[in-house]
Formats: sequence, C-alpha cells, structure tokens
Amino acid sequence: QVQLVESGGGLVQPGGSLRLSCAASGSIFSIYSMGWHRQAPGKQRELVAVISGGSTNYVDSVKGRFTISRDNAKNTVYLQMNSLKPEDTAVYYCNAGVLHYSGSRRDYWGQGTQVTVSS
Repeated sequence: QVQLVESGGGLVQPGGSLRLSCAASGSIFSIYSMGWHRQAPGKQRELVAVISGGSTNYVDSVKGRFTISRDNAKNTVYLQMNSLKPEDTAVYYCNAGVLHYSGSRRDYWGQGTQVTVSS
C-alpha cells in the first residue's frame, strides 16, 4: 500500500559526505514521522535520526555530523551525512509512520541502501 524508495548510498572516504533520500508513495493521508535506521554487519539495527513535526532527534554518535530534513509536499526525507567515519558503514533504512485514509496508522520500511566509509 505504501512504498519507500531510498537513494544516495555508496562508497565514500572517511571525512566525506553523502546525502540519502527517501520518497514515500501510495495511499497516504499524511506522514506524521519519518526517520532513518542503520544496521552494520553483526550488529542490531539502531535508530539514527527521526523527524516528527518540528522536532528532530539523533543517536549520540551522529550528533553534529548528520542532519535530517523533510519535504512534506513530496513525502520525502533526507539525511545529510558529513564527516563520515568507518563506523558509519551500514545499510541505512528509511522508515515512515503513515496515517491512512481509513484512520489507521502503520509503520513502513524501505529496502535499505548501503553506505560504506573506507579508504
């Protein structure tokens, strides 16, 4: 019913930058929250950043380096990633909290995009 499509991942050197994008489409009344999670090999998936209303939250390890933003008209969320470190290497997943026309709320996930930070 709802699809999230991520883009912008790739290979970058330490200290470099990437911008991830995630566009939501489908039968959507509104999106009340959008965010990014990541999962590194052998580790649990963790919340990286979330934006809801006018508020943003970040995991401590990315504060000051990553910025989450949102274009509500396009149902798109972005993650600007600066000063990248090897420990940022992971598959990054977009997620969205969606309010449907029926009044129901449901959480959706993208397919993931690989970010690799390496020399």
